[in-house]
Amino acid sequence: MPRTPPLTLTEVAAAARTAHQDQVDKAGRPYAEHLAAVAEGVRRRGGDTDQIAAAWLHDAVEDDALPEEWLREAALSRRTKDIVLAVTKRAGESPEAYAARVLATPGALLVKEADLAHNSDPARLAVLDPVTRARLTEKYARMRALLGLAGPDTPGGNPGEEA
Repeated sequence: MPRTPPLTLTEVAAAARTAHQDQVDKAGRPYAEHLAAVAEGVRRRGGDTDQIAAAWLHDAVEDDALPEEWLREAALSRRTKDIVLAVTKRAGESPEAYAARVLATPGALLVKEADLAHNSDPARLAVLDPVTRARLTEKYARMRALLGLAGPDTPGGNPGEEA
């Protein structure tokens, strides 16, 4: 039986954009902008093709944009699928359990780092109301700490980088 060729990054990006086409972020921007920024953040941090594909799909299952069955059956590497599932938050899951799964999955930390960096971008946060901005800033800082990642303003962080 012939094997299906793996999806290219262009095909993965197109699938992710289509899956999230009606979704906007907290600032009202098209959600695909976030996906593209995370994928680019993974690339800039030295991520490989599996990680970049996972970055495009990192919120697809969590946001019900694509069913988990689609992910299981998609012509993607096992590693890409494992990373997507690792960064997919589960209902009722503690931040500690989530962080432990990310840390235990090869390649997932880089994807989550790029996601947190973009989510923490001061320009993105600035358009939110003060209560939401404070809540999200604290949430992202806590997750960075659980993952052992330096913050944007700490040594080893990414000052001035598009987050």
